[in-house]
Amino acid sequence: MSRILIVDDDQAIRNLISVYLENEGMQTEKVEDAVEALKMLEKNKFDLIILDIMMPKMDGIEACLKIREERSMPIIMLSAKSEDMDKIKGLAAGADDYLSKPFNPLELIARVKSQIRRYKKYNTDSSVEKSVLEIGDLTINTDTRQIWVKSNEIRLTPKEFDILELLARNKGIVLSVAKIYEAVWKNDFFKSDNTVMVHITKIRDKIEEDPKHPIYIKTIWGVGYKI
Repeated sequence: MSRILIVDDDQAIRNLISVYLENEGMQTEKVEDAVEALKMLEKNKFDLIILDIMMPKMDGIEACLKIREERSMPIIMLSAKSEDMDKIKGLAAGADDYLSKPFNPLELIARVKSQIRRYKKYNTDSSVEKSVLEIGDLTINTDTRQIWVKSNEIRLTPKEFDILELLARNKGIVLSVAKIYEAVWKNDFFKSDNTVMVHITKIRDKIEEDPKHPIYIKTIWGVGYKI
């Protein structure tokens, strides 16, 4: 039985969603704000979260970012706003889907089922990759594509992030420049191309306390790089 957490400050909407979900054989918990939702997540396991954006105390965007720091279950965001920018903000914060109010409850149920199927399919596979990678004081969230060194968030370009994630997922393994290039750029590598070296230098400038004496990305001369 799938467990769904419904987070909305409108009691009528909470109850409506709950009725439809439970009629489909799902179990629901309802809370009226994101602060209570975060407390609920500390004590219970859920398969999906339905999260309103406009709420008192903490809005859904901030709550989604906090949830994504540790958890990867699907999040469907709800909002009375239908502007594209609100949808973009929700998806950028780590939401998997977005529905504008007023919505058709049957459409919401269909989206819930679709997200849970996808989540359970990939999370019962032993090859599922962790969404949060931790190496010393370096934390990489591959769902939200954010990184932190200690408590400081670091901004990387998309290619810089892809390189760092590739190295982190292969911790301790030396990856050649050619392998890094072909994995990230999806093109054949040319021996004279220094693109990877330039990007590694930029990553080090951002994440290393002393880029000249890196503690994260090590150069293995004549071979490549490793974390």
